[in-house]
Amino acid sequence: MTTAEPTGLRARKKQRTRDALVRVALELFTTQGYERTTVDEIADTVEVSQRTFFRYFASKEEVAFAVQEILEAHYAVALRARPAEEGPLEALRNAVFAAWDAIGEAVEEIVPLDLYMRSFQMIESTPALLAAYLRRSTVTEEALAALIAEREGLDVNTDPRPRVAVAAFSGVMRATGRLWGQGADPSIEAIRSLTETFLDHLGPALAQNWRDGEQGSPHGP
Repeated sequence: MTTAEPTGLRARKKQRTRDALVRVALELFTTQGYERTTVDEIADTVEVSQRTFFRYFASKEEVAFAVQEILEAHYAVALRARPAEEGPLEALRNAVFAAWDAIGEAVEEIVPLDLYMRSFQMIESTPALLAAYLRRSTVTEEALAALIAEREGLDVNTDPRPRVAVAAFSGVMRATGRLWGQGADPSIEAIRSLTETFLDHLGPALAQNWRDGEQGSPHGP
């Protein structure tokens, strides 16, 4: 007669298997390419069956974005925690940097930080994944707009401002991610610095007339 495995131990073993699948998948994706990597290859490397892989992930695409999903959840928590007196764009911005302050620990529970950063670049350079990323971003932006509307006491379906603010902010984040992915420095410090610089110019870029002030200045003359 066998002794039943404790629930906590089973949960930890499942988490370890899931984390191993993510880690191996990202390593294979970033070294040999997303398209060339198969589910069987990921499963074989972790020494589990294909059936086990599909218990955790519906597809290669889902495992490619597994860490990203965790970070998006961290960001939503950070945004909800911003003080009520912060304006929408200020809250969106501060939540990014608050979330990034904890990104290392959150990511490294699953994969090495440098592997995650390389996987981010891999997504930017893989057409199928970039299309999926943009599709997923639409869903994320809707959730953020609803969160901003809730913060401000607005109806997201009748007041366009939450969606406009999130669209502008998300556009900056996509632009910095793309430029960082094309650069030579894959560090989180590099993308953080680039993002901060671009967000500093979000307000001036939305000003009515760019020609009134000095180029790049956040204020008028």
